[in-house]
Amino acid sequence: MKRRHCLLGAGSTLLTGLLAGLSGPAAARDDDGEFVILHARYGTEANHADVTGRLRELARRDQSFRLENDVFGMDPDPGRTKTLRIFARDRSGRERTFEYRERDWVNGNQFVGWGGGNWGDGGGSNGWHGNGGHDSGEFTIRYATYGTRQREVDVTDRLRELARRDQRFRLGNDTFGIDPDPGQTKRLRIVARERGGQERVFEYRENMVVDGAQFSGWGGGNWGGNWGGNDNGWGPQRPGGGRLVIDNASYGSGNRRADVSEALRARVRGDRLDAEVSNEWLGIDPAPGARKTLTVTYRRDNGRASTVRVNEGDWIRLP
Repeated sequence: MKRRHCLLGAGSTLLTGLLAGLSGPAAARDDDGEFVILHARYGTEANHADVTGRLRELARRDQSFRLENDVFGMDPDPGRTKTLRIFARDRSGRERTFEYRERDWVNGNQFVGWGGGNWGDGGGSNGWHGNGGHDSGEFTIRYATYGTRQREVDVTDRLRELARRDQRFRLGNDTFGIDPDPGQTKRLRIVARERGGQERVFEYRENMVVDGAQFSGWGGGNWGGNWGGNDNGWGPQRPGGGRLVIDNASYGSGNRRADVSEALRARVRGDRLDAEVSNEWLGIDPAPGARKTLTVTYRRDNGRASTVRVNEGDWIRLP
């Protein structure tokens, strides 16, 4: 009996040790690692963006991931190899920078609290070299267009609405409620100006995630009022007469009508609208078998609004 008691005691000790081994490291797994992340940036020395928030989301999903533009939903410097820079502090308080180039694997096992995302608030959103104060974005948006080189539409106002709602969103036709060039891959082009005054164009393809962290005043929508010509030859131009603005448009017969405001905005060319009104042109038939009417309220910039009504089969010419 005495011998049996000793065996049970040893087994109990072994079981306790196993349980401790399971509960100890597993419970403290998030505290493993030697470095606490302060913030992170992605891009090149010339053009880069704060990606701390997005990195936190990725860390909560998986311990490692392959570094590509799609991971952060942006290409801060097209045509150049980008780098992810993670600025961290070790347990002694010394700061260190970790660099990962495009297509490298990023593994968070050396960072404290990686999987929980409990980091990124200790160092703000600093510059590429880890110094400087809080960065609320390095580029100020002038305007934005969505479509292809053949067909595109101004989406500055709609982008402002999206930015006020969320810092990030996935790009698609539903985002702007329009398909300017059916069957073709569309792009969102954001024309912005950096702090030194130089103009930059940011491009995002369909299904990419747009992150506004690099744009000044993104969440407040305090941008987009300074128009001008597009030096790249693609995008809306502002002629001397002022920009044609479609306030609203509806198409149909009687109570069977549809809002076609975005469809008309997509068909503005050179600040003019000139086309035959038809179901095919508008991409909808809200009242099959009935003769429909297109009603449009428009203006030039901030000028007085005017309303026109054009029957199906007739031509609309604005202004």
